[in-house]
Amino acid sequence: MSAFKAYDFRGVFGKDFNLDDIYKIGFFLPTLLKTSKVLVGRDMRMSTPDMFSALSKGITDAGADVYDMGLTTTPMVYYFTAKHHFDASVMITASHNPKEYNGLKVSRTNALPVGFDTGLGELQKMVENKKVEPVAEKGKIIPYSVKDEYINFLKNYQHDISNLNIAMDCSNGMASILVKEIFGNQPTYIFDELDGTFPNHEPNPLEEENVKHIKDLVLKTKADIGVIFDGDADRVMFIDEKGNFIAPDLMIAVLGHYFIKEKDMKGKVIQDIRTSKSVSEYINKLGREVCIWRVGRAFAALKLREIDGAFGGEFAGHYYFRDFYYSDSAFVAALVILKVISDMKRDNISVSELISQIAVYANSGEINFKIEKKLEAMNALKEHFMGKEKATEFMDFDGYRIEFPDWWFNVRPSNTEPYLRLLLEAKTQKLLDEKTDEARAILKSFMK
Repeated sequence: MSAFKAYDFRGVFGKDFNLDDIYKIGFFLPTLLKTSKVLVGRDMRMSTPDMFSALSKGITDAGADVYDMGLTTTPMVYYFTAKHHFDASVMITASHNPKEYNGLKVSRTNALPVGFDTGLGELQKMVENKKVEPVAEKGKIIPYSVKDEYINFLKNYQHDISNLNIAMDCSNGMASILVKEIFGNQPTYIFDELDGTFPNHEPNPLEEENVKHIKDLVLKTKADIGVIFDGDADRVMFIDEKGNFIAPDLMIAVLGHYFIKEKDMKGKVIQDIRTSKSVSEYINKLGREVCIWRVGRAFAALKLREIDGAFGGEFAGHYYFRDFYYSDSAFVAALVILKVISDMKRDNISVSELISQIAVYANSGEINFKIEKKLEAMNALKEHFMGKEKATEFMDFDGYRIEFPDWWFNVRPSNTEPYLRLLLEAKTQKLLDEKTDEARAILKSFMK
């Protein structure tokens, strides 16, 4: 079944999977995770109510109880999976994907992610090969409202940011259920009503066309900073006061001002293999080591727990916290980053000035190539560049990250889309342009 991915279960509803598939997942999930109760949250997509019904029927036909959180953000499900000691949870969402998509994010004890290698692959075999035999004593659906408790937790990260002029885009997604109670009327909001058709823009802030409105709002309102959430509010991204999109990985360094400089939190900081070298060098200057690891929550959350890291983040706008059960929370990240920005404003430092202190390398951003022979193409890049210049670092746990004295690149196959992704960074724009053209020429020879 094509909807089983490396990190979660996701695809076009009615094409890549159907309600019978969701029912079977619900039925076999309690067996897979050895539990008699499953915590379930959900977003506001048009297909979500039917998916919740099918999933719940499967769970209860297996004899397990559904603890129904209702409409939630994805991080709310992570938080209460761990805090309230559930051994299984499901968030019904397709995160940042367009309206026709939907899916399931599955977690186990302590909110540990269940990826393809840690359970979803086995679940797929059960769904495709095992016979469904409903038990005589069915489980129950139990309403489980925890929103107020979650808001009280988030208030631990609230600070006086009254000096900031904030523009905020909720993408018509799940951030809308929390923003007013967390940020009040201080921000200027757009698209803060739940709408599973995403009428204003798709809920993926990494796509240029989807941040046009928040950029315009920042400039129109003369905001100090713009904030935009994705569809299920597990990712958050930022716009500076000049209307420029800030690469999300750079905000890992901004988080360091709070967790390292202010709180003196011990432990390493995690970043993914695509993250700018500017970040690791900045974190080093703050006095902490950086651990570079694989892309995706299925790997990042596990690694942060394994090393008992303080916090971390990814190129795609996920931010992980020890104090959030090693999981990602867009709202914790937003609250902390706005606190840092507020402090900086009191010292007459703007957002763009702060970012310019962090970002000291020229960066290409991710470039996608539709290539079938991905490994061959990756090896061609590796052999070409390592044959010309001595590498200072070589990492091969998620594609290749190969570092040279004045530049580096990462090439990796996407786990969710049919692309080979390339990212380069160099000390000068001229060198970056040269290396990018060189890499493009090699990869284009593998494209049909």
